[in-house]
Amino acid sequence: MEALFTSTAVVALAEIGDKTQLLAMLLATRFRRPLPIIFGILVATLANHALAALLGAQAAAFLDSPVFRYAVGMSFIAMAAWTLIPDKLDDEEAPRPRFGAFLTTLIAFFLVEMGDKTQIATIALGARFHDVVSVTAGTTLGMMIANVPAIFLGHELLKRIDLAKVRLVAAGLFLIIGLWVLVQTAGWIG
Repeated sequence: MEALFTSTAVVALAEIGDKTQLLAMLLATRFRRPLPIIFGILVATLANHALAALLGAQAAAFLDSPVFRYAVGMSFIAMAAWTLIPDKLDDEEAPRPRFGAFLTTLIAFFLVEMGDKTQIATIALGARFHDVVSVTAGTTLGMMIANVPAIFLGHELLKRIDLAKVRLVAAGLFLIIGLWVLVQTAGWIG
Protein backbone atom coordinates (compact mmCIF):
# COMPACT_ATOMS: atom_id res chain seq x y z
CA MET A 1 0.00 0.00 0.00
CA GLU A 2 2.96 2.32 0.64
CA ALA A 3 3.94 2.17 -3.04
CA LEU A 4 0.37 3.00 -4.14
CA PHE A 5 -0.16 5.88 -1.71
CA THR A 6 3.30 7.39 -2.15
CA SER A 7 3.07 7.18 -5.94
CA THR A 8 -0.39 8.76 -5.93
CA ALA A 9 0.60 11.64 -3.65
CA VAL A 10 3.88 12.41 -5.38
CA VAL A 11 2.45 12.46 -8.90
CA ALA A 12 -0.80 14.26 -8.00
CA LEU A 13 1.17 17.10 -6.44
CA ALA A 14 3.93 17.15 -9.07
CA GLU A 15 1.35 17.24 -11.86
CA ILE A 16 -0.30 20.46 -10.70
CA GLY A 17 0.87 23.18 -13.06
CA ASP A 18 2.80 20.62 -15.16
CA LYS A 19 2.70 20.87 -18.95
CA THR A 20 0.49 17.79 -19.20
CA GLN A 21 -2.08 19.49 -16.97
CA LEU A 22 -1.89 22.55 -19.21
CA LEU A 23 -2.34 20.19 -22.17
CA ALA A 24 -5.46 18.71 -20.54
CA MET A 25 -6.95 22.20 -20.24
CA LEU A 26 -6.02 23.02 -23.83
CA LEU A 27 -7.64 19.82 -25.11
CA ALA A 28 -10.76 20.51 -23.04
CA THR A 29 -11.15 23.94 -24.61
CA ARG A 30 -10.50 22.63 -28.13
CA PHE A 31 -12.80 19.61 -28.04
CA ARG A 32 -15.33 20.45 -25.31
CA ARG A 33 -15.83 16.70 -24.80
CA PRO A 34 -14.46 15.75 -21.39
CA LEU A 35 -15.03 11.96 -21.38
CA PRO A 36 -12.90 11.10 -24.45
CA ILE A 37 -10.16 13.36 -23.07
CA ILE A 38 -10.30 11.69 -19.64
CA PHE A 39 -10.14 8.20 -21.19
CA GLY A 40 -7.30 9.30 -23.48
CA ILE A 41 -5.32 10.53 -20.47
CA LEU A 42 -6.08 7.32 -18.58
CA VAL A 43 -4.94 4.99 -21.38
CA ALA A 44 -1.85 7.07 -22.24
CA THR A 45 -0.81 7.32 -18.60
CA LEU A 46 -1.34 3.61 -17.94
CA ALA A 47 0.83 2.71 -20.93
CA ASN A 48 3.53 5.29 -20.28
CA HIS A 49 3.76 4.79 -16.54
CA ALA A 50 3.61 0.98 -16.72
CA LEU A 51 6.66 1.08 -18.97
CA ALA A 52 8.38 3.59 -16.70
CA ALA A 53 7.65 1.64 -13.50
CA LEU A 54 8.79 -1.59 -15.20
CA LEU A 55 12.00 0.10 -16.31
CA GLY A 56 12.65 1.35 -12.78
CA ALA A 57 11.88 -1.98 -11.14
CA GLN A 58 13.99 -3.93 -13.66
CA ALA A 59 16.90 -1.53 -13.36
CA ALA A 60 16.72 -1.78 -9.56
CA ALA A 61 16.66 -5.59 -9.67
CA PHE A 62 19.53 -5.68 -12.16
CA LEU A 63 21.58 -3.01 -10.41
CA ASP A 64 20.74 -3.87 -6.81
CA SER A 65 23.66 -2.27 -5.06
CA PRO A 66 24.23 0.58 -2.63
CA VAL A 67 25.52 2.74 -5.50
CA PHE A 68 22.25 2.30 -7.42
CA ARG A 69 20.18 2.99 -4.29
CA TYR A 70 22.18 6.18 -3.71
CA ALA A 71 21.47 7.12 -7.35
CA VAL A 72 17.73 6.53 -6.79
CA GLY A 73 17.82 8.68 -3.64
CA MET A 74 19.69 11.43 -5.46
CA SER A 75 17.21 11.25 -8.36
CA PHE A 76 14.37 12.00 -5.93
CA ILE A 77 16.32 14.98 -4.60
CA ALA A 78 16.92 16.16 -8.19
CA MET A 79 13.17 15.78 -8.82
CA ALA A 80 12.57 18.03 -5.81
CA ALA A 81 14.62 20.77 -7.47
CA TRP A 82 13.02 20.20 -10.89
CA THR A 83 9.53 20.41 -9.38
CA LEU A 84 10.23 23.97 -8.27
CA ILE A 85 10.60 25.08 -11.91
CA PRO A 86 7.21 26.04 -13.42
CA ASP A 87 6.18 24.33 -16.66
CA LYS A 88 4.60 25.95 -19.68
CA LEU A 89 3.18 24.44 -22.82
CA ASP A 90 4.83 25.85 -25.94
CA ASP A 91 2.71 26.51 -29.01
CA GLU A 92 4.65 23.95 -31.06
CA GLU A 93 3.88 21.29 -28.43
CA ALA A 94 0.13 21.93 -28.64
CA PRO A 95 -1.55 19.14 -30.59
CA ARG A 96 -3.28 19.88 -33.87
CA PRO A 97 -6.59 18.01 -33.77
CA ARG A 98 -6.78 15.40 -36.53
CA PHE A 99 -8.08 12.24 -34.96
CA GLY A 100 -10.81 13.27 -32.53
CA ALA A 101 -10.65 13.92 -28.82
CA PHE A 102 -9.70 10.43 -27.58
CA LEU A 103 -6.95 9.61 -30.06
CA THR A 104 -5.51 13.14 -30.03
CA THR A 105 -5.38 13.05 -26.22
CA LEU A 106 -3.92 9.54 -26.15
CA ILE A 107 -1.12 10.38 -28.58
CA ALA A 108 -0.41 13.84 -27.17
CA PHE A 109 -0.31 12.69 -23.53
CA PHE A 110 1.84 9.67 -24.27
CA LEU A 111 4.38 11.78 -26.18
CA VAL A 112 4.37 14.84 -23.90
CA GLU A 113 4.85 12.57 -20.87
CA MET A 114 8.10 11.18 -22.36
CA GLY A 115 10.93 12.54 -20.25
CA ASP A 116 8.50 14.60 -18.17
CA LYS A 117 9.10 14.85 -14.44
CA THR A 118 6.18 12.54 -13.63
CA GLN A 119 7.59 9.85 -15.94
CA ILE A 120 11.05 10.21 -14.38
CA ALA A 121 9.42 10.09 -10.94
CA THR A 122 7.59 6.91 -11.97
CA ILE A 123 10.89 5.29 -12.97
CA ALA A 124 12.37 6.27 -9.61
CA LEU A 125 9.28 5.03 -7.74
CA GLY A 126 9.47 1.73 -9.64
CA ALA A 127 13.12 1.42 -8.63
CA ARG A 128 12.32 2.32 -5.03
CA PHE A 129 9.35 0.01 -4.49
CA HIS A 130 9.96 -2.83 -7.00
CA ASP A 131 6.17 -2.99 -7.47
CA VAL A 132 5.16 -2.19 -11.05
CA VAL A 133 1.42 -2.66 -10.52
CA SER A 134 1.13 -0.51 -7.38
CA VAL A 135 3.41 2.21 -8.73
CA THR A 136 1.58 2.30 -12.08
CA ALA A 137 -1.80 2.38 -10.34
CA GLY A 138 -0.65 5.09 -7.95
CA THR A 139 0.99 7.33 -10.54
CA THR A 140 -1.98 6.93 -12.88
CA LEU A 141 -4.38 7.77 -10.06
CA GLY A 142 -2.24 10.80 -9.23
CA MET A 143 -2.38 11.95 -12.86
CA MET A 144 -6.16 11.55 -12.91
CA ILE A 145 -6.57 13.39 -9.58
CA ALA A 146 -4.65 16.35 -10.99
CA ASN A 147 -5.99 16.35 -14.56
CA VAL A 148 -9.70 15.51 -14.35
CA PRO A 149 -10.55 18.67 -12.38
CA ALA A 150 -8.40 20.64 -14.82
CA ILE A 151 -10.50 19.35 -17.71
CA PHE A 152 -13.73 20.48 -16.07
CA LEU A 153 -12.58 23.62 -14.28
CA GLY A 154 -9.65 24.69 -16.44
CA HIS A 155 -8.37 28.16 -15.91
CA GLU A 156 -10.71 28.82 -12.97
CA LEU A 157 -8.86 26.15 -11.03
CA LEU A 158 -5.48 27.72 -11.76
CA LYS A 159 -6.74 31.12 -10.54
CA ARG A 160 -7.67 29.62 -7.15
CA ILE A 161 -4.62 27.42 -6.52
CA ASP A 162 -1.27 28.85 -5.47
CA LEU A 163 0.97 26.85 -7.79
CA ALA A 164 4.12 28.01 -6.01
CA LYS A 165 2.91 26.46 -2.75
CA VAL A 166 1.86 23.24 -4.49
CA ARG A 167 5.29 23.02 -6.13
CA LEU A 168 6.93 23.51 -2.72
CA VAL A 169 4.87 20.68 -1.18
CA ALA A 170 5.63 18.37 -4.12
CA ALA A 171 9.33 19.27 -3.95
CA GLY A 172 9.24 18.57 -0.21
CA LEU A 173 7.78 15.11 -0.84
CA PHE A 174 10.45 14.29 -3.41
CA LEU A 175 13.14 15.56 -1.02
CA ILE A 176 11.80 13.50 1.90
CA ILE A 177 11.65 10.33 -0.21
CA GLY A 178 15.16 10.95 -1.56
CA LEU A 179 16.60 11.54 1.90
CA TRP A 180 14.76 8.48 3.23
CA VAL A 181 16.29 6.28 0.50
CA LEU A 182 19.76 7.69 1.21
CA VAL A 183 19.39 7.16 4.98
CA GLN A 184 18.16 3.59 4.48
CA THR A 185 20.99 2.83 2.04
CA ALA A 186 23.57 4.21 4.46
CA GLY A 187 22.16 1.84 7.06
CA TRP A 188 21.29 4.51 9.58
CA ILE A 189 17.84 2.97 9.99
CA GLY A 190 16.59 -0.54 9.38
